[in-house]
Amino acid sequence: MVKGLLLLLSIFNFQFSIGFAQERQAISRADECIAIFNDVLRQVDVNYVDTLNYEELTETAINAMLRQIDPYTVYYPKKNDRDLRMLTTGKYGGIGSIIQQRPSVKVKGERLKVKGKDSLDTYIVNPYEGKPAQRAGILAGDRILSVDGKSTKGLTVSEVSNNLRGIPGTTVVLEIEREGIDKPFKVSVVREDIHLDAVSFYTVFQADSLSEPVGYIAFNEFTEGSAQAFSNALDDLYYSRGARKLIIDLRGNGGGMVDEALQMVNLFVEEGVTIVETKGKTAMSNRTYPTRNKPRYKDLPLVVLVDKNSASASEIVAGALQDLGRAKLIGQRTFGKGLVQNVRSVAYGGHIKVTTSKYYLPSGRCIQAIDYSERQKGHELKRDTAGGILPDIVLKDSAKVDITYSLYINHYFFDFATRYHRLHDSIAAADVYEVSDADIEAFCSYLDERKFEYETETGKYYQDMIKMAKAEDIDSTTLAQLEALKPLLTPDYKEAIQRNKDEVKELLGSEIVLRYYYQKGQAAYNIRFDKEIHRALGELK
Repeated sequence: MVKGLLLLLSIFNFQFSIGFAQERQAISRADECIAIFNDVLRQVDVNYVDTLNYEELTETAINAMLRQIDPYTVYYPKKNDRDLRMLTTGKYGGIGSIIQQRPSVKVKGERLKVKGKDSLDTYIVNPYEGKPAQRAGILAGDRILSVDGKSTKGLTVSEVSNNLRGIPGTTVVLEIEREGIDKPFKVSVVREDIHLDAVSFYTVFQADSLSEPVGYIAFNEFTEGSAQAFSNALDDLYYSRGARKLIIDLRGNGGGMVDEALQMVNLFVEEGVTIVETKGKTAMSNRTYPTRNKPRYKDLPLVVLVDKNSASASEIVAGALQDLGRAKLIGQRTFGKGLVQNVRSVAYGGHIKVTTSKYYLPSGRCIQAIDYSERQKGHELKRDTAGGILPDIVLKDSAKVDITYSLYINHYFFDFATRYHRLHDSIAAADVYEVSDADIEAFCSYLDERKFEYETETGKYYQDMIKMAKAEDIDSTTLAQLEALKPLLTPDYKEAIQRNKDEVKELLGSEIVLRYYYQKGQAAYNIRFDKEIHRALGELK
């Protein structure tokens, strides 16, 4: 007995010694690297010919180091605290609007074909309803010339965004150029504490083809309080609107806080069930997350919509509900982010968001699609095709590279909607509005005015082929035959619009509705054409 105990103690001490030695070795290597960095910085400080910006050099060095680890481990110096605050709470001090940079457009409508950021203009894409920008009269399509007297020319979209943000209660002055108004004008906007809604839209479907009313909730992000917002929307759908089945839309949801995901799943799953486990290097990283409360919607039939941009906490919710047989998933394979980050304080008021563990779903699977440790070994990163969550019903991505794609990425739908809003005081309600054939004719006239040229991807390849054929000295007969294909590969854009009229009407209508009814109105319009939602409704019959 005593000998056995002594043997166990010896084994334990031996293992402890090995572990302690390994930890000491790792610390020693880290100390050595820190000493090297400090010495290099001192040598440069003493000997470099010009004055150094120490803060910028240090930040650059840290960011370069972290980029070698993974995209989710990020350093936030004290000056970027508001970015970290928005990440965790969904709140920021600002005007409440989405901005976008895009190529400049001349007054007569021609797009400037100039490369480089100096050719880009900053536009208001989407003022949030009820937020300071919208209340101040700023419209989608407004071009921002300056912020507090500082020109936006040459600035990145992040730099313009940082200038728009600030302490709630302070005033920011925007110089605006608006389509249809000859001269720029200034607008003063008082910043507020902006909190974007985690639940962007919810409604109930009622139709003769449905046995019972079906609720629908579009859920955007897992930030502080988002699970409660989801619960409130569900309560309204169930108790006030009579929904007895539910579609949860997590498409495009990039995730967020694990605790919020746990609370959301707990609405549908029994108390005490493990939803997710995290496993990392330290004891603090190893955690089990069981449901804590009795479910309020234990038997509510569920369908969850996911896509390639559903990640992190979205995958926890979708994967857990799938593993536990609690919901059917519809859509495309999810992103595959099975890494967990925690925020730690660092010296002088900064923070670091660091990957501390991987998460594992109830079935034991970790859905991380990329092994970033391979980068440390000098290997090329590859995406595991089995990563992410495979839905029960896989639907192909319906996006096509056609005339609608060309019109969308070149902002013609957006620009026409801006003009349409100026010329029309009102439109029908969002859930019944339709783009007419007359609107399509007006849109084509607008494209003529803008001198739109429809260049297909095939056409681009064709031009490259002709250049290569000439460079390779292809014989003149063959070259003439190739050049004879040009008329066949230069389509009439009006004919292409007619051929894809339904899709053109849908996308153009979405932009127009946004001008009058903002985000919720646009969502009410878009769900009428959403094939994945209609498939989900079919499954819930």
